Amino acid sequence: MTAAPTTTVPTITLNDGATIPQLGFGVYQVDPTDTKRATLAALEVGYRHIDTAEMYGNEQGVGEAVRDSGLDRADVFVTSKLNNGFHDRTDAASAFERTLDTLGFDYLDLFLIHWPLPAVGDFVETWKAMEEMHASGRVKTIGVSNFQPHQLQRLFDATGTVPAVNQIEVHPYLTQDDVRAFNTKHGIVTEAWSPIAQGKVLGDPVITAIAARVGKSAAQVTLRWHLQRGDVVFPKSVTRSRVEENFDLFDFELTTDDLARISALNRDERTGPNPDEFNWIP
Repeated sequence: MTAAPTTTVPTITLNDGATIPQLGFGVYQVDPTDTKRATLAALEVGYRHIDTAEMYGNEQGVGEAVRDSGLDRADVFVTSKLNNGFHDRTDAASAFERTLDTLGFDYLDLFLIHWPLPAVGDFVETWKAMEEMHASGRVKTIGVSNFQPHQLQRLFDATGTVPAVNQIEVHPYLTQDDVRAFNTKHGIVTEAWSPIAQGKVLGDPVITAIAARVGKSAAQVTLRWHLQRGDVVFPKSVTRSRVEENFDLFDFELTTDDLARISALNRDERTGPNPDEFNWIP
C-alpha cells in the first residue's frame, strides 16, 4: 500500500475542466524491465501523474505499477501518446485500444498525438480521430505533443477543438517563449519534456550559483523554474534518491530575478528533433 504523500502537488485546470498535477514522473528511455519498479517508487514518493507513450515500449510496466501501488486508479493521472505509425483515423483508434489493453486500464486521463509528422500525412484527420476517442468517454482529455503554433492553428481552423495541452521540449537552453505564449493565448497548457536538457544545464554557472544560495541542487532549481513559469513538468530517473530529490520542490521559491536570469540562458538549443522536420516512423 502506497502511503499518502506529505506534499500536495499543485494542479492546473485544463480547458476542458479536468485537472492535472503540475509535477509528474516521466518514463521516457526507462527500460521496460525497470519501469514497474521505477514507477512504483515514484508513486511511493508521492507522484500522482505518470507520462508514458506507446513509442517508449513501457506502458505495461506503468499499468502494473498503478495497479500494484494500492492507490485508486482515479488518484493517478496517466498520459500516453499515439505512436507515429498510426496517424490514419482507423489506425489511430486501434492504437488507442492497444494502449488501453497494454496499460490494463478502462480509460486514459490524457492521450496525445506524439508528433505532427508534417510530411507524412494530415494531422488534422488524426486530430479528428482523437476527438472521436474523447467523445467515447474512454479518454478524459486529448492534446498534442511537439506541435508548432502554425500546426496548432490548423487544428483550430479545421475542427474548432483546442488541445488541452501541448507537450514540447523546454529547458533553460530552449525556453520556447513564442510557442508557450501561443499556447497560453489559446488556453493550452504547456508541458515540458527534457526539462534539464538531458543534464546539460546542470553545470551552468548561473543555475549552480542560484542552487548554492537557496540550498538546493541545480536540478531542483531548474525544475522549480519550470513550475514557477506555470508549465507541467515530469522529470525522469530510475534512482530512488533522484526521484525523491525531483519531488522536493515545494519548500522554496525562486525570485523574479532568478527566473529572469535562468530564462536569459536561452540558446534555442534542442536536445531532440525539430518538429517541422521530424517525420520518423518506427
